[in-house]
Amino acid sequence: MKWLPQLLVQLAEADAVLVRVHSSRGSVPREAGAWMAVFADAVLGTVGGGRLELDAIATARNHLLQLGAAPFTQRYALGPSLGQCCGGEVHLQFERITAQDSTAVLQRLQPSRTPVALFGGGHVGQALVDVLGNLPFAVEWIDSRDGIFPAVVPGNVHCEHSDPVQAAVAGLAPQSRVLIMSFSHAEDLDIVAACLARQRARSDLPYIGLIGSQTKWATFRHRLETRGFGADALAHITCPIGVPGIHDKRPEVIAVAVAAQLLQVQDPEPKAAA
Repeated sequence: MKWLPQLLVQLAEADAVLVRVHSSRGSVPREAGAWMAVFADAVLGTVGGGRLELDAIATARNHLLQLGAAPFTQRYALGPSLGQCCGGEVHLQFERITAQDSTAVLQRLQPSRTPVALFGGGHVGQALVDVLGNLPFAVEWIDSRDGIFPAVVPGNVHCEHSDPVQAAVAGLAPQSRVLIMSFSHAEDLDIVAACLARQRARSDLPYIGLIGSQTKWATFRHRLETRGFGADALAHITCPIGVPGIHDKRPEVIAVAVAAQLLQVQDPEPKAAA
């Protein structure tokens, strides 16, 4: 994702060969759709590294020299002959691209993004935005306080002021993954309640995560029960958040643990890696 803007800049100056993982079988380093752009003197992106990538770069540069050559697909077996022991098979597609192709290339390579609603602009929220800025998420960053957001945020982050903060829940994109970490436990509780009410009505918030300890969740659980939410609804809340086994409380560490959990929720099916 981070290479796409640079690709458009460099493509305005020189042609390149776009190399994409067309398909794969078995254990491979990258999934279908992964890409790199090979210029005469530069490479942007990656299709997996190692000997596979070195051979692909050489093939792409040879293709770059052949004006008018048609796109083609080449098979690579990731075994001893290639110096990689993954054991799978990758089909790479090679295609010359020019500045005139910029719009089409942008549309083809623009990644799909999973919607994330992040409530809270505190230290953890800011650290999390820094991490999510490089991941395939579209982040709606929400807070009730004025002047809380930094002047510059990643391109996949949109800031929203909402007071009361829980009012923003109604407008969240369907299938949003929700992270709740406001400055106030009272706000957190109202956001959780609004999310559960929406989930009960529309069932379109697959993940609702609340920052805090098990003690905090026990208190929240009791208060939510008095608001009419039963065990099935409360089971939809993840608290504490983040992949288990990480005990460091620094915001940057929490952010990495939470981002990892979001990736698990986004793509729960395990994939073999090279």
